[in-house]
This record gives sequence, C-alpha cells and structure tokens, in this order.
Amino acid sequence: MRILLTLLLALPYSLFAQEVTYTINGKIENIKAPAKAYLSYTLKGKRVIDSTIIKSNTFAFTGKITTPLLAKILIDHNGQGLQTKMDEKSLYLAEGNVQLITKDSVKNAVLKGSKINDDYSKYQKLLADPEKIISGLNDKWMKATDEQRKDQTFADGLKKIYDPASEEKVKLQKQFIQENPDSYISLIALREVAGSIIDIDIAEPLFNNLSAVNKNTKTGIDFAKRLSTARATAVGAIAPEFTQIDSLGNSIKLSDFKGKYVLIDFWASWCGPCRAENPNVVKVYEKFKDKNFTILGISLDQKKGAWLKAINDDKLVWTQVSDLKSWENEVAKLYDIRSIPANLLLDKNGKIIAKNLRGEKLAEVLTQYIEN
Repeated sequence: MRILLTLLLALPYSLFAQEVTYTINGKIENIKAPAKAYLSYTLKGKRVIDSTIIKSNTFAFTGKITTPLLAKILIDHNGQGLQTKMDEKSLYLAEGNVQLITKDSVKNAVLKGSKINDDYSKYQKLLADPEKIISGLNDKWMKATDEQRKDQTFADGLKKIYDPASEEKVKLQKQFIQENPDSYISLIALREVAGSIIDIDIAEPLFNNLSAVNKNTKTGIDFAKRLSTARATAVGAIAPEFTQIDSLGNSIKLSDFKGKYVLIDFWASWCGPCRAENPNVVKVYEKFKDKNFTILGISLDQKKGAWLKAINDDKLVWTQVSDLKSWENEVAKLYDIRSIPANLLLDKNGKIIAKNLRGEKLAEVLTQYIEN
C-alpha cells in the first residue's frame, strides 16, 4: 500500500484537473414570477453564487469543474433575494446533466440522471437518524445560556446522548464505504470518518477498499497525502516541532515542554463540543499538574478577544497559543487537524502515545502512564 501511495503522490496534479461540464435543469410546477434560483458552492475556500430567473417554471445552471463539488440550489419564491432561511436542496455538481423536478418546494425535489447524487441521497438516508440527534444537540448547545454552558451536568447530559449517536454515525459511514467502493460519496464519507487526526489502522484499510478510479481522483490523491502525513503524527512517532505565540505575547516552542507529559489540545472559542469538553480537561489538569504533566492549548480562533474571553470563562490556566488564522493555523496544518476538539498526548521524550482522548478516558490513560 505504501508503494501505491508513493506512486499516487508522485503523479502530476494536471492529470486529475481536467475540466468537465455540469448542467442542472430544474422544473418547479407551482411557482410564479418574480421567483429566482440560486446555485451556491465553495471553491478554493471562497463562496460562489450564481443566479437565474425562473421562467415558465424552469431554470438552468451550467459550468465547468475539475472535481465534484457539494452545492445548494436555493429558491427565492417571492423575489426577495437571498435570505437566511430559504427553500433549498443539496446536491453534487458533477459531469453530466441533472434533472431536478418538484411540484412546489425544491427541498422535496427528485434528482434524475446523476449516479453521484443517487449515491448521496442513499448516504443521507442511511445517516438520517444519528444526524438528526447530533443536529438537535448542536442547536441545543448554541441556544444555551452562558450559565447552562458552565453547568457540568448540562454538558454531561448532552455528551451522554451525543457520544452513542456519533458512534452510530461512524459505524454507518464505514458500512457505506465498504459496500460502495466505486462511489465518490464513499471517498467523502472516508474523509469525515478520518476526522481531525487520522488513525492509520482505521483509515488505510477503508482507503484500500476504494476502487482505483476513486483513488485517482483529486480527492483521492489529496487523501493519500493525508495518510502520508498521518504516519508522521501516528502513535509512536515523535511529535513535529513548532513555535507559536501565546496569549501573553511570548514565543512558545513544543520542545520547551520536553521532560513532561504534554497534552496538545486543539480547540476554539466558537467550538461547542470543545467548550463542553473543557470542564473535563480542567479537572484532569488539576489532578495531574503536579505530576510532571501539562497542557498546551492550540486555538483555531480568529478573533483575539473571543479567544482570551473563552480562556478566562473556561478557566484554562495552562499555556495557550494561536496565530489567529482559524483553520489556516500553522500548527493545525502541520498536524493535519480537520475538526475539533482534537488532542495528542506526548510522553516525556515528545513521543506521541495517544490521540483524541475524551471524558474519563483522558484521566484513565494519564493514570496509566503517570501514576504507574
């Protein structure tokens, strides 16, 4: 497998960047002027929006892409322009002609003529139950008061529901990948299953299961690169060195903490699950801080004020660093962090000994290494 990955990484990007044409033909039976249709997607980190007037109940979009893109069709039924909440339908832009047909709401539209969207629909239905639970919990956290968020019982109650729902979702994603090796959606599912810090033992067999066509897409090549990076930050490897500025303006290096057990903790003030986990991290810090253990927080914040306020509100008294570049944080890129919360536990020599420890598991592992 490593030989295959090397070959994939060596191939020029131009081989996988050929432009193809996508076309969407939509028909909404019950709609009147001045209705408009919008096509929205993200390309190279920037939001792209196209629009067209719906005439004689129909609309169309066409364009060129180099890789399938997740997009949304949004319908403005009353000519009021883009709104926060709109009638919308998610779909993939891919080579070929897609027919979108509905009586009234595009949300209920039927898509025809696109295997990738057939697969995407099947994938969404498979994950519907755990996704509904997770979405509801996220909404509950976002609507919670500051007092509720500081209540450990409240946070624990959400986690008690979230954890099994998240585990069920991952189980179903793995099932989809294994049963659909030729589907591009399996590659998308694999990226999500891999999460913030790739576990080679989990991700590589799933990647191996994919078809050669899937592996040779741009997304497949990019994931092969992630697998390569993952080996450099796998359990047993020495954590890559980095330097970043702390909340007091000091330059901090990872090697400054050599000789201690260190938890590298990736988080952000805007991350609900991170903030929910912080009370547990504080508890662990208080228990082990005098036993040759410390924490180094890496924030993916962009606004310094929000970052400093969260540090104070959550009582995070250990060293906190950030370059305030959000997802472009240089340390996050070095460690290939794609979602948060995420963490790595290092031994006294800087070797990675565990990853993504949550809740009671974090204390259990620290007890195993530090007190035994």
